[in-house]
Amino acid sequence: MTLQQEIVGNAMQMAVVNLSPGQTVYCEAGKFLFKTTNVTMETRLSGPPGAGQQPGGAGSGGMGGMLRQAVGTAMQVGQRALAGESLAFQYFTSQGGEGTVGFAGVLPGEMRALELDGTRAWFAEKDAFVAAESSVQFGIAFQGGRTGMSGGEGFVLEKFTGRGTVIIAGAGNFIDLNPADFGGRIEVDTGCLVAFEEGIQYGVQRIGGLNRQGLMNAVFGGEGLSLATLEGNGRVILQSLTIESLANALKKAQGGDKQGPTGGMFSTHAG
Repeated sequence: MTLQQEIVGNAMQMAVVNLSPGQTVYCEAGKFLFKTTNVTMETRLSGPPGAGQQPGGAGSGGMGGMLRQAVGTAMQVGQRALAGESLAFQYFTSQGGEGTVGFAGVLPGEMRALELDGTRAWFAEKDAFVAAESSVQFGIAFQGGRTGMSGGEGFVLEKFTGRGTVIIAGAGNFIDLNPADFGGRIEVDTGCLVAFEEGIQYGVQRIGGLNRQGLMNAVFGGEGLSLATLEGNGRVILQSLTIESLANALKKAQGGDKQGPTGGMFSTHAG
């Protein structure tokens, strides 16, 4: 069943979802805005059941099935805790007729509804997930150690599989690219990446070497020492605003930026 949704707003968008009777949508805790009174809300630690499974472990083989379900839930919660994600999901189900639920991200920016057909997974940056149909499975994908440690957002990615609609959010405006249209490879600021399709190879590369120009890039260029690399043929979604740049702008507006571009050596603080 296709999720009927509309993304509204401009600088801070929200998703208004219309549920058919008995239809369920879930969101990360903290992304819910409003609902009609005939929509029930339930908070669970577990993600949505996989294909062919029933909530609550029905038909899972008695105590053994309940134990497996408990262990699986504990592993899901542990993964989300390591990733810094919310530990719980909120589930919304329409009862006795059609219902409406509203969701939003946590930063000023755009939202996007992705349609999964079961053939390709989608990966997204941490905290991009807003809501999805119960037929979409939410998971955590850990990148390799060297890639993740140098890539910031790249260390932990959200992974969406199954069939149905998943709604994501980011900061600023979105731009859709396909690396195949640019010679098969693009390089982006690690904080600009929002989401990409399965089949895109994600990596991190150092900007220059440990030489004068490399240090100039790191200290004055604002990109740090690394860029994200995306290769292959598939959709990539980037955002125009990074969390780091937003935090720096707010810090300046509050008068908290008292240092020069290289730190304490060129501090502008008058004491």
